[in-house]
Amino acid sequence: MSASATLIMGAVAYDPKVVHIWNGFRDYFNANGLPFDYVLYSNYERQVASQLAGHIAVAWNSPLAWLGTEAAAARMGRRARAICMRDTDRDLTSLIIVRADSPIRILPDLDGKRLGTGARDSPQASLIPLNFLAEAGLRSGDEIEVVGFDLAVGMHGDHVGGERKAVEALLGGEVDAACLIDGNYLAFGREGTLPSGSARILARTPAFDHCNFTVLDDAPEPRVSRFRDLLLGMSYADPRLRPLLDMEGLKQWQPGRTDGYGPLAAAVARFGTLEPFLAEHGS
Repeated sequence: MSASATLIMGAVAYDPKVVHIWNGFRDYFNANGLPFDYVLYSNYERQVASQLAGHIAVAWNSPLAWLGTEAAAARMGRRARAICMRDTDRDLTSLIIVRADSPIRILPDLDGKRLGTGARDSPQASLIPLNFLAEAGLRSGDEIEVVGFDLAVGMHGDHVGGERKAVEALLGGEVDAACLIDGNYLAFGREGTLPSGSARILARTPAFDHCNFTVLDDAPEPRVSRFRDLLLGMSYADPRLRPLLDMEGLKQWQPGRTDGYGPLAAAVARFGTLEPFLAEHGS
């Protein structure tokens, strides 16, 4: 099979396990008749630019990278599609939590308080909750003081270190509240970052969707369709695939959808966080 027949996918290397995940998936795709390889990027902005330049056919995108690709492609007279996502990418929420003994009981009580967030480009631990608070009348720099933990900017919150630091700051009394995604609230409880009974949920954002596989209108359709079909056909019951699916945090791939990006779209409209994606692609 020629190199030109190989479907090339891009992903961001937010954790060393990414190599193990995509090596395993590459073996699966190739064993099922789809020539496949992948390229790793250090940040989503570079990955989006690479896809728009035609260097990769498929991108495993964060929700912010999806919106950036969609907007930049539209400026170029092109169209982006979300073809597949994990079952765990659907209907997520972000939380604003406080210490269990905090006098903060309702959102207006955050007025004048310090709020810990993840990286500034994290949809779940910064953009969506900050927009949620702004819509409730609590604006960053005015009613609340935001203390951001800018770990691994460019990875869009896939590196959860910023959320962990925000929670640690909350428990240490450095901030009065912290933002994190619901899944990490549970994970931090299991790992001991959030000891049982140490914190409580003050508020929950509207539901939103997370990552997706993105293609552009010039992607090789037969290979893209085969890629999508093979993803959807992966079974968690298959002992060869289960470790890969566990590492990637899902039990079943689902068709892509885009109606779950409204909360993030509202946040980027307020904060202008698509500009890094749009700067190179005209007005």
